Amino acid sequence: MDLGLEGRLVVITGASKGIGLACASVFAAEGARVVGISRDNHRLHEAQRQLASLGLSMAVQGADLTDSVAAKLVMECIENDHGPIDVLVNCAGAARRRPVDELDAEALHAAMQAKYFTYMHAIEPAIRRMAARGRGSIVNIIGQGGRQPSPVHIGGGAANAALMLATVGYATAYASQGVRVNAINPGITRTERMQEGLAASARATGRTQEVLLREQTAEIPLGRVAEPEEIARVAVFLASPMASYVTGVIVPMDGGKAGVV
Repeated sequence: MDLGLEGRLVVITGASKGIGLACASVFAAEGARVVGISRDNHRLHEAQRQLASLGLSMAVQGADLTDSVAAKLVMECIENDHGPIDVLVNCAGAARRRPVDELDAEALHAAMQAKYFTYMHAIEPAIRRMAARGRGSIVNIIGQGGRQPSPVHIGGGAANAALMLATVGYATAYASQGVRVNAINPGITRTERMQEGLAASARATGRTQEVLLREQTAEIPLGRVAEPEEIARVAVFLASPMASYVTGVIVPMDGGKAGVV
């Protein structure tokens, strides 16, 4: 199926690894022009080489999106070098999971800075430019932690919940100007973040990561964790013209665990 993304400019934050890198691969395979952003230049260029080995192209821009000025500058630089941004996919930033006895004011601030503000700093300059042109699509990769409280993900879960509200708020505010904003809430997904979460839970419970993973997997109706590419394929659809009447939607992707109606 042609999703209508040939030649569209897609900016992906957090493109150096995990779901962000999977998104870069799937968008590039659809013929989009992809620009990846990460604050880790070494990993970003390694991701670029990895995609090139598959015959896929990704331009790269280093930026720390916890800095609002840096976020504005990188979006301006991308548009100057590559043209108008058609799609923004936010994957950058992840709040560290911590047992509750490791959670303090500094950790709570760090969680919001790492996840909530990285997304908001990227959205603000991009969505205004999209609105001025009367077209654009934003997809936020957030996480089910904003809906399902966890004692090792209080800071990050709060950031996720705030991003869900912001997603729907932006969608409502900018719909009349031709900009769609949607989100995906992945459940447990085979990335470095999965291992970090298991390590935090192991510290909190004194149980092994292997046992915890088996127990968490057993709670998923589909019987397995998600692969990054599965999340990426839904992001591509939401961003594409094929989803032209979809905005303000938050898609749970947890294998049926939450059972949301």
